[in-house]
Amino acid sequence: MNLKERMRNAGSQESLVQANTPSLAADDQAHAKETASALEREWKHHIHQKLLKVIDLSLVTGLEEKQARTQIREVVNRLMIEESVPLPAAIRQRLVTQIEDEVLGLGPLEPLLADPSVSDILVNGHHSVYVERQGKIEGTEVQFRDDAHLRNIIDRIVSNVGRRIDESSPMVDARLKDGSRVNVIIPPLAIDGPMLSIRRFSVYRPSTEDLIEYGTLTAMIAEVISAIVKARLNVLVSGGTGSGKTTLLNVLSGFIPHNERIVTIEDSAELQLQQPHVVRLETRPPNIENKGEVTQRDLVRNSLRMRPDRIIVGEVRGAEALDMLQAMNTGHDGSLTTIHANTPRDALSRLETMITMAGFNLPIRAMRAQMAAAIHIVIQLERMEDGKRRVVSLQEIQGMEGDVITMSEIFKFHRQGIDSDGNVQGRFQSTGLVPKFHERLRQRGIELDFDLFDPDRQV
Repeated sequence: MNLKERMRNAGSQESLVQANTPSLAADDQAHAKETASALEREWKHHIHQKLLKVIDLSLVTGLEEKQARTQIREVVNRLMIEESVPLPAAIRQRLVTQIEDEVLGLGPLEPLLADPSVSDILVNGHHSVYVERQGKIEGTEVQFRDDAHLRNIIDRIVSNVGRRIDESSPMVDARLKDGSRVNVIIPPLAIDGPMLSIRRFSVYRPSTEDLIEYGTLTAMIAEVISAIVKARLNVLVSGGTGSGKTTLLNVLSGFIPHNERIVTIEDSAELQLQQPHVVRLETRPPNIENKGEVTQRDLVRNSLRMRPDRIIVGEVRGAEALDMLQAMNTGHDGSLTTIHANTPRDALSRLETMITMAGFNLPIRAMRAQMAAAIHIVIQLERMEDGKRRVVSLQEIQGMEGDVITMSEIFKFHRQGIDSDGNVQGRFQSTGLVPKFHERLRQRGIELDFDLFDPDRQV
């Protein structure tokens, strides 16, 4: 049975399903639907291969996207007529769009990239694609034809950013033109086939009001955080993957006065600062010859020669932690950065580890004394089971007691349970401690009501 006959047969099966839905078992319905979908994919592949033989893609891809899509659409429609493709008009149109995406875009991923509700795209091999929406991961019906098809899309992503991926270099971390972060890992490191992760870049920049509405924090906590940034306290934002660290960092940066010069340093540029005087720096990976790498540490060191009022490091991950602390301790107060950690105490422990990566054999006490002097505030974020990101703790570093850095918690999220819909129940509350920085704020003309720190008051 040829492709046309199989597709007509599949169409008959689909009609039978629609006509006799109550009498057919669920397994039979699923089988018929899968058969029709499989043959539809075959027609797409067949027409796509025909297209590659009759059109010069090097000329098409050199056109503007609108012109290129128009040209491909005309050729594909002509090919469908020549092949007498036995498909309804709606499905034919869908195939045309999918083939356009195959040639000019990222194939099956294009609909997901066009969906503003999708924040992450997670490809676990050619047959399994998940997305994250509103903090929750869910499966999709998107599939690639096979591993070779997925590798073709991966190669297109990687080559567009001037990188390569093969057995000698099986991992790539890069950024798409729209700012989205891409991570790729292929066999032999990925056992079940090529893996692709895309962290979408959001053009929309959440405001403080948005975070309050989302339940990330409250208006009173936002008032304190705003005062902290304006008073030029150094802030470390801590949290796990996807907990909202970059989002909060964007909001914090919005409180920086517009007359200050800000230097931002990131692995992949995600920050969206609105101030007029911003210098954005981004690391560079090594080239094919494993040369030309520029690390965050290189950029932090260089930024000190750029006369910054504030330095914002998107995320400290290694030896640059030492240079960042030295900058905070030598006149660049009001700096902001993030770190991967599950608690404020863990965040300080991770910083210690990173400092040792710089190659300096500092005594533990000296290292911790420098940390205690450099960092004033640690804000802990957590992504909870209901998908919401919350500020679960705001702590002030008090100083040193012996060899231990002392901290005091100012605000916390008091968790009370989970309701029947799976939503985390709880409330933000003050611990009753008035922070040491309250006096520093007052000296800078920033007045905070003592009632903000009253444990009996609804925060």
